[in-house]
Amino acid sequence: MDYKHAGVDIEAGYRSVELMKKHVAETVRPEVLTGLGGFSGAFSMDSIKNMEHPALVSGTDGVGTKLKLAFLMDRHDTIGIDCVAMCVNDIACAGGEPLFFLDYIACGKNIPEKIAAIVSGVAEGCKQSGAALVGGETAEHPGLMPEEEYDLAGFAVGVVDQKDLITGADIRPGDTLIGIASSGVHSNGFSLVRKVFEMTKESLDTYYEELGGTLGETLLTPTRIYVKALRNIKDAGVTVKGCSHITGGGFYENIPRMLPDGIVASVKKDSYPVPPIFKLLAQKGDIAEEMMYNTYNMGLGMVLAVDPADTEKTLQAIAAAGDTAYVVGETKAGDKGVELC
Repeated sequence: MDYKHAGVDIEAGYRSVELMKKHVAETVRPEVLTGLGGFSGAFSMDSIKNMEHPALVSGTDGVGTKLKLAFLMDRHDTIGIDCVAMCVNDIACAGGEPLFFLDYIACGKNIPEKIAAIVSGVAEGCKQSGAALVGGETAEHPGLMPEEEYDLAGFAVGVVDQKDLITGADIRPGDTLIGIASSGVHSNGFSLVRKVFEMTKESLDTYYEELGGTLGETLLTPTRIYVKALRNIKDAGVTVKGCSHITGGGFYENIPRMLPDGIVASVKKDSYPVPPIFKLLAQKGDIAEEMMYNTYNMGLGMVLAVDPADTEKTLQAIAAAGDTAYVVGETKAGDKGVELC
């Protein structure tokens, strides 16, 4: 008896590392001091010496049950983008710059080509956000997980000068709310998605005219990464007063997280186009509008609060980053929360 017969293939682990090296190499920043394969990743802090009061910001998250779609479609090269996005978008929300990222893959059976495909997506997310992929872990769990399944989670560290922290404390009535378009459902609410649509290969391969593609392609579209957009806004000289990453809990849970007491965010539902996938979800699942806005991003992956005088400059900075933005409402005096009108 040996470890391989017990279900853990060490040689497969070695091959996985070899296959992923080229993807990891594409994310290297000058500050990275160690190569892949060490016991830890080292990252130089020399580049932040010019900050007055540097503070580390961190984020950790997973992809959730969106992974089920990747299993059914046997498509594993984009799910890593979702994992990175969920972490680095939270860092960007605080005004931070992502520095480095680590992933954790737990699998029932280590299939090197599949693991490399997953990591290729992680590397792509790191490239989009400017973070270095400095390490990770692939754990084989025979008997605990089915051989064809895996779970994916990640952890990111960033930095921000304390004077540039986005806290929401300075939001006042009359500030402009700007929404940045999402790429679709992103990585939240998939437990409900899987109740609405039949989770079979045939169902996911069904083409919908209103979606302009198959259901599976639409749902598996990776989460948009907003690091560049937030960086452009800062470089344009705009102070973002508040920033909300619209994840699980939708508008009602996430927008209030950026608001101080005594401020209500008034969002106009008709101020931007809601992507067709959300309309299809609501229709097929007979889901009430309030539940949709309490579960999904409904087409806005980020909502920012800025001074009205900075509105046009903010929109231009976001467009220059390749994102689409809309003026979606304003802040008002009132009980802390969100009103949709």
